[in-house]
Amino acid sequence: MPAKKNKNKPLLGKALIKEVNRRIRLARSHWDAHNNKACRRERDRALDLYLTLTREQKEQVPQVLRVWLRYRSEKYFGDHRTPPSSP
Repeated sequence: MPAKKNKNKPLLGKALIKEVNRRIRLARSHWDAHNNKACRRERDRALDLYLTLTREQKEQVPQVLRVWLRYRSEKYFGDHRTPPSSP
């Protein structure tokens, strides 16, 4: 039986940058599929991780992903928008 990954282990360095990139790409794929609830969830997770990065680490995130995360998606998922309803 394979060992389980420790999900409580904090990400550092390149692993953190890689996870931020992965989550932004996942949010964009949900966006393209018109799955707003999943997109919002992944975008929030990506943004939380992105805000923990240092300035140098943020520069390592591709600009296309940074723009989508910080500006374009803010237009649709910002605080000024109506929050999703609870099921």
